[in-house]
Amino acid sequence: MQEKTKNRLSFLLGVAICFALAGVAILIEMLIPGELLGASIIALFLGTAINSFFHPKWIEPALKFVSKKLLKVAIILLGASISIQTVMSVGKLTFFVMIFTFAMCFGGGYFVRKLFGLNWKLGNLISAGTGICGGSAIAAISPVIDADDKDVAFALSSTFLFDMVMVALYPIMGRLLGMTDIAYGIWAGTSVNDTASVVASGYAFSEIAGDFAMMVKLTRTIAIIPTVLVFAFIGTRMKQKELKASGEGKKVNLVKIIPWFIGGFLLLAALNSFSLIPVALGGVMKKTSKLLMVTALAAIGLGTSITDFKKAGLRPMFYGITIDTLVTLTALAVIFFMGLL
Repeated sequence: MQEKTKNRLSFLLGVAICFALAGVAILIEMLIPGELLGASIIALFLGTAINSFFHPKWIEPALKFVSKKLLKVAIILLGASISIQTVMSVGKLTFFVMIFTFAMCFGGGYFVRKLFGLNWKLGNLISAGTGICGGSAIAAISPVIDADDKDVAFALSSTFLFDMVMVALYPIMGRLLGMTDIAYGIWAGTSVNDTASVVASGYAFSEIAGDFAMMVKLTRTIAIIPTVLVFAFIGTRMKQKELKASGEGKKVNLVKIIPWFIGGFLLLAALNSFSLIPVALGGVMKKTSKLLMVTALAAIGLGTSITDFKKAGLRPMFYGITIDTLVTLTALAVIFFMGLL
């Protein structure tokens, strides 16, 4: 009985540590001018740094709970910030740009991944972060492919490094190319990864460009749904093959490939589209989603050490930079041929 009570208290303490670290990350984000650095990546790096000095065994159950369970709740609540109206209005201008950038991320990414010798889970996490919406996409896909927490950390780090450079370069390149506010907003919204980076790069060009970039980014986020479903199917098929090869004879139920948390995401998105979620409540849900997402990434950081990054080497970073660069050029080329540049 005493052992159970001790384990329960250790679990609660571990969860509290994750939330406290998330709070610190959000505070640091607020103190940094221009929203140059998102709380998610701050939490990940803080957790990784702390893990180098502090990682007792008793905290591991809490880290697993926060990085897996609470992460899925965060994804569900993210649906409250999506509306069909926004997707339809912005999608008319950005549909072809997104189609080509997604094709580059996952089609071109397949060959680039082979070139760099990355495992398919890490490679596709980076591609998803680049093509869809940075950390949110990486977080959404990781549970359905049973990605290792270390792969999640590597994927986030590689997309973050590119974003930090692009925040400074995008406005300069946009002006050199003589881009209109709308063209620039489409470019930044479809090729910059993280939301904070889209905000920073968009409004650095102009207020109109920033507003449009954010609408494009929000529309781009909806691609999480089909992408998760596709990877859930792929993951299920791979499990079937593994079980068949091992001779266990047990089949994986293909009907269950749709993750339950995506159902919750879709439900909230539908309710929000028909204005059934009060504005005040929607705002609270969006902030709660961010808090839980940052907390989950703090837990992932606390489970990842600097040594893990050293073992991975520079290949994930080079892969991420290569894919990001190709997506940036692809989006620019499509915008040019559409006559928007």
